[in-house]
Amino acid sequence: MPKMGESVAEATIIKWLKKEGDKVEADESVLEIATDKVDSEVPSSVAGTITKILFKEGDVVQVGSVIATIETGAASQVSTPAINDTKPQPAEASAPALASTPVPFVHASDSISSSTISNSENRFYSPLVRTIAKEEKISQTELDSITGTGAEGRVTKKDVMIFLERRKTGIQPIASVPAPVVAQAPSVAPAAATTATNTATGIGVSLNGDVEIIEMDRMRKIIAEHMVMSKRTSPHVTSYVEADVTNLVMWRNKIKNSFEKRENEKITFTPIFIEAIARAIRDFPMINVSVDGTNIIVKKNINIGMAAALPSGNLIVPVIKNADRMNLLGLTKSVNDLANRARAGKLAPEEIQGGTYTLTNVGSFGNVMGTPIIPQPQVAIMAVGAIRKKPAVIETPYGDTIGIRHMMFLSHSYDHRVIDGALGGSFVRRVADYLEQFDINREI
Repeated sequence: MPKMGESVAEATIIKWLKKEGDKVEADESVLEIATDKVDSEVPSSVAGTITKILFKEGDVVQVGSVIATIETGAASQVSTPAINDTKPQPAEASAPALASTPVPFVHASDSISSSTISNSENRFYSPLVRTIAKEEKISQTELDSITGTGAEGRVTKKDVMIFLERRKTGIQPIASVPAPVVAQAPSVAPAAATTATNTATGIGVSLNGDVEIIEMDRMRKIIAEHMVMSKRTSPHVTSYVEADVTNLVMWRNKIKNSFEKRENEKITFTPIFIEAIARAIRDFPMINVSVDGTNIIVKKNINIGMAAALPSGNLIVPVIKNADRMNLLGLTKSVNDLANRARAGKLAPEEIQGGTYTLTNVGSFGNVMGTPIIPQPQVAIMAVGAIRKKPAVIETPYGDTIGIRHMMFLSHSYDHRVIDGALGGSFVRRVADYLEQFDINREI
């Protein structure tokens, strides 16, 4: 089972595309897998014959576990696991020796299309939809009746939640067959009827009208564990700088319409922030490091992660690789592409891996500043706040004046094990300098 992200430790086998005895070519997909972040296909790294499948569809498998073996041919007389071997398999007397070959990823076209659960009418359901149906005791007939709004008419989590909400409130669900009638609830409901919780989706039901229990979904549990681990691992320090980004705002206002007309997409502040961070990392390379015991690992590539909020309320961090090698146009297109596919659940596993520094935009929620938690194994993260018009002192050759300026706070959290205040503070100040010195006549 291949690695699918820094915080993902397991995946569900959705569908075997091959069976024991089937021949496979190198790079041919062998199975489909799913996590709460992305769905992917696992290809074979060699050509040969599948001799053993060790897990069945629906099994949850830890990353690194052997899931299948492939015999590469009579000439080599070697049977190769499809994924890196972490547990020796029992060998028969006549069986050839085993050798391990890691297999890379090829991502699926989208998270729903790789579902493999079907009903009698050959309609497909994702593992998440099927789990919700099981938890909420939705019959197959009811499930078949739900109108799907996903790709190719597939039923999504949102469709199921709408169905459940209508059923819970007594409103006739939108379906091709009648939904079960919901009786009028008494003024004081029995305890058994008031303690149900949708553990698969995080939708809670009130216990007594005063409290509500909401079970974390799987992705939220992973995020929670990672955040607690980060706080335990890294002594966090946060430095703040207020930057005058008036030139930057005026430049964007001047070119945004022509840019959208020319490129058919919007330009936001995010790629400009990323450009300034990448330039500052070049100036202060010890920000771009990780810690391994008492060793400091300096990263040569500058890979900037950008935190993106998902429709579910959870968070994912796609990564722009080698951000320092891109111009502003390239950064803009990368940011828009990753953000759009993150919201649609279409990111490939490698697109959420390998970050060396992270940017989070708390200003998009109207916040002026924040104290972000470092995503391990990185050692720093920057939050950019809302841009607000404020009276500010303007220094001129003829004296100081007061003017209305566009101001923004930058919050830089860093790991005090390896970054002291001088470095952490100087870095955020350098990012602010690059933003304040933005050329209002710049071409893109």
